[in-house]
Amino acid sequence: MDAEELSPNPGEWNGRRVCVAGAGVSGRAAARVLADRGAAVTVVESRDGDEQRAHAAELEALGIEVRLGDGDTLPEGAELVVISPGWRPDAPLPAAAAAAGIEVFGEVELAWRLRPEGAAPWLAITGTDGKTTVVRMLARMLEAAGHDALAVGNVGTPIVEAVLEKRDVLAVELSSYQLHWSSSLAPMAATVLNLAPDHLDWHGSMGEYAAAKAKIFAPGTVAVCNDDDPGAAALAGGAAERVGFTLDVPRPGQLGVVEELLVDRAFTGDPRREAAELAALGDVRPFAPHNVANALAAAALARAFGVPPEAVRDGLRAFVPDPHRIQHVADVGGVTYVNDSKATQPHAAAASLAAYEPIVWIAGGLLKGLDVDDLVRSCAARLRGAVLLGRDRARIAEALARHAPDVPVVDVPDTDTGAMDRVVNEAAALARPGDTVLLAPVGASFDMFANYPARGEAFIAAVERLAAEANGNGEPG
Repeated sequence: MDAEELSPNPGEWNGRRVCVAGAGVSGRAAARVLADRGAAVTVVESRDGDEQRAHAAELEALGIEVRLGDGDTLPEGAELVVISPGWRPDAPLPAAAAAAGIEVFGEVELAWRLRPEGAAPWLAITGTDGKTTVVRMLARMLEAAGHDALAVGNVGTPIVEAVLEKRDVLAVELSSYQLHWSSSLAPMAATVLNLAPDHLDWHGSMGEYAAAKAKIFAPGTVAVCNDDDPGAAALAGGAAERVGFTLDVPRPGQLGVVEELLVDRAFTGDPRREAAELAALGDVRPFAPHNVANALAAAALARAFGVPPEAVRDGLRAFVPDPHRIQHVADVGGVTYVNDSKATQPHAAAASLAAYEPIVWIAGGLLKGLDVDDLVRSCAARLRGAVLLGRDRARIAEALARHAPDVPVVDVPDTDTGAMDRVVNEAAALARPGDTVLLAPVGASFDMFANYPARGEAFIAAVERLAAEANGNGEPG
């Protein structure tokens, strides 16, 4: 399929001088698509390692100029900047473009502008936590209804490539960074799952962070609102069509929970008198209150697209949770070990801690300036003990001393490869049968690990070694 078939206005890019800022996955995809349309593309990238040089060689073979080691300089003659999502607004390159009156937008905005006639509608998801889970749940529901659907955004295929494929619908995960660099996208239906402080160092304030999230609710978009999170729901403003979801019994216009069932009172023939049974609570895996909310959000977006109730149920049953998200690891000596390494800030950790009781909490890492007092205050009654690791563990210990002074706390200062074994052994010593040892770190992982999956894998391996010792054979049970 050539450029004339793929773009509604392919000629508008021919000869246009475009700077693509960033040579990551989304930046390279944007550069390729623009070059296919005849744009004169220059990619700038601040890093200059072996990986970047290999990527540069691939792009240069397509006639794309690549400048490594300099992400600050705007190429001379640039008429447009397509910027990767992590680029801060006050960075030298976007600041120089803005001062010169050059438009700057991201790969998501480029994807929206490149959609061909009859392109697949978007069902879009953002929020502080749960985005990837919801987008994958939604994709399974759409597929169960027989639709050719694809999950994109921060997962899978770069969105700038996905919009050029013939699909029925796209389930689109969007970060606050991506939304900040967007201006005209208008999903068919969208949700802000929740709202809590995060990435404030990038956005500059909670107000700017919330404003970026609110961009997902464009005029004409069906606004799917978390009615249990007033801050998130308020971002929908005066949306013409609003649907809520709640963990309570739903009112007309909402999806919610009735006894052991997920129920729809929004997308029925008469929401005041009719309700549609969507699924059972047992169909939500892993089961936790915040994951039930995730399922309801996905169901609301699917129902907005016309998915029947039985496909919501079948999609939830087909959904396979990603690792490191409230992942059951093992039961050892009557104690359950759960890996939620993805809980890298207070809002995520609070949801995880609310799912279990009593808990030996493993926490620590990089707090990125976020306060943990409210989190510790809210979960204090659930804690059997706490084991702390990582650079900012002292701040968590101080909060525990203020709000849970009777909870025993073990400090593990080690940072070597055996640190997680010591952490797990200390947690096992604090736990009693019936307890849950929960890794919900509340901090980022980069002080000790390459990323949160590496931290989660270290926890899993340590628990498996503990189980092997408990079995007395040196092998995981």
